[in-house]
Amino acid sequence: MLRKVLFNKIHMATVTAAKPDYVGSITIDEDLLRATGLRVNDAVLVANCRNGNRFETYVFWGEPGSGKIELNGAAAHLVEPGDKVIIMHFAEMTDEEYAEHRPRVAIMGEGNKIERMMRYEPMDPSAGA
Repeated sequence: MLRKVLFNKIHMATVTAAKPDYVGSITIDEDLLRATGLRVNDAVLVANCRNGNRFETYVFWGEPGSGKIELNGAAAHLVEPGDKVIIMHFAEMTDEEYAEHRPRVAIMGEGNKIERMMRYEPMDPSAGA
């Protein structure tokens, strides 16, 4: 059986732009993509910490070192520049894959620079049975 679990996350990034007239997606600084293992076109769930909005979109490439976290298209109506967001990427895994997986989590600081990286430890899959 496959279960949907957290694959990686960018925690408390600051929205740098909201562009409703742009093609839909979220533009993310390449440095953040590489640090977390996110890829262009990956589906992500975005949670806005200011208003509670949650929405799904897909990843666009942003210039490395730019700090860009830009919401484009319809999703741009759900955020404002300056909002803090959590960007979550999920994957479907077997219990065996889950036992080996440690999601990469980027905790963000000022200017959308990584303050620290961490990994979540899985629990024993038999404990949730």
